[in-house]
Amino acid sequence: MILRKILLPVLLLGFVAFPTLLSSQNARIDGYKGIWYSSGQPGEFGYKFSGGVATFAPRHRPNAIYSPEVKKTFFVYSGTTRPDERHLLIMISYFDHRLNIVPKPVIVFDKMGVSEPQDNASLSIDQNGYLWVFVSGRGRIRPGLIFKSSKPWSIESFNKIADTEMISPQPWWVSGKGFLLMYSKATQGRELFFSSSNDGETWTGALKLASMGGHFQVSGVNGNKLVTAFDYHPEGNIDKRTNIYLIQTEDMGKTWKTIDNRVLEVPLTETKNEALIRDFQSEGRLVYLQDLNFDNEGNPVLLALLSRDFNPGPEGDPREWMVINWKDQKWNFHKVCESTNNYDMASLYITEEEWRIIGPTEPGPYKYGTGGEVALWISDDEGATWEKFKNITSNSPGNNSFVRRPLNEHKEFVAFWCDGDAEKLSISNLYFTNEKCSRVWLLPYDMKEEVEKPVRVR
Repeated sequence: MILRKILLPVLLLGFVAFPTLLSSQNARIDGYKGIWYSSGQPGEFGYKFSGGVATFAPRHRPNAIYSPEVKKTFFVYSGTTRPDERHLLIMISYFDHRLNIVPKPVIVFDKMGVSEPQDNASLSIDQNGYLWVFVSGRGRIRPGLIFKSSKPWSIESFNKIADTEMISPQPWWVSGKGFLLMYSKATQGRELFFSSSNDGETWTGALKLASMGGHFQVSGVNGNKLVTAFDYHPEGNIDKRTNIYLIQTEDMGKTWKTIDNRVLEVPLTETKNEALIRDFQSEGRLVYLQDLNFDNEGNPVLLALLSRDFNPGPEGDPREWMVINWKDQKWNFHKVCESTNNYDMASLYITEEEWRIIGPTEPGPYKYGTGGEVALWISDDEGATWEKFKNITSNSPGNNSFVRRPLNEHKEFVAFWCDGDAEKLSISNLYFTNEKCSRVWLLPYDMKEEVEKPVRVR
């Protein structure tokens, strides 16, 4: 019976695929070498975004998960083999909280010449401890891929389960129900879709959620409820991204509702609809979604950056960080701070005592480049007012960027990011910090041993 199961094809989102092992898959790399990338040609103030992109972007989520059963934080990132190379490798590893060590990371998939971080991966863990890696594709040119670990809570080897048309996958394991997968397709712009599965191998077809010219989304799960927030791209142009919409489901996508529980007919096709949180287009403002979390009552809280120009430099100022939350039956909008690049991306943390933001709000060595110096901001009034509590990094050799929050984060690994030169190809390191942001560790760029301790750098 086991052999038969391995050889049977798997029907996934309309595609048929056989579990296989790839020649470069499961190899170990001798260190944590993040990949570098630049978008387009540099203008007066540099690239639209550039530098280290190992932890890019909020629309690839989750990319790290703490598993209390084995006391490890597992994470995926985009790596490479040499500092002078832009050859994307989908990597996986973990931090062992009992031993304070990391192993040599494992290649899940070699992107074979692709350098774009849009092909980065997301991570999920099912109820039996199997690790699932969802690799983003690029339209129909190169498919998205789904891999499953051969053993529970193990990174030793992965089997390819299937390939399909899938961009920016956001896989969520809903306890007792299975996977709910949010993703995009390159159809009329990047339209939003979702699919569900009880076991990760047999899935429903691709069901369309939104079709208004294109969208980027951030989603999250609270109990049985999945919430997704997304922008829209006028004329299919991602550089014109604007507006924020939010919808939710509590029955694995059978019914979609607004924040105040009005049933919606999907896909959404009109820009003015009941899911619209705010019409930023009429205000002439661009929207860069960063994170979605939940308050103590289970209501969604968004973190977004608002800009007036997609190009880097002062023309787009003020670049305002805004926290948006549902309270007292209305949406509330509170400014946090300002920064210098549209892709200065952070994460939002909510506890019973306070709300926190960890991200590159401070200028780094490349003022208008992506990222900067990482700081901790705190609010003790549910996001109404914010104060910078401390600088987490300073005098960094490169800009720190794409600060990510693990799912179910452990107090010793609450934020995960990368760095890099914003102007030219460089090495890119990976870092993490603890709950108090009192320490920063560097994942070893070069490793001689099979397991090593991260290096404390602050």
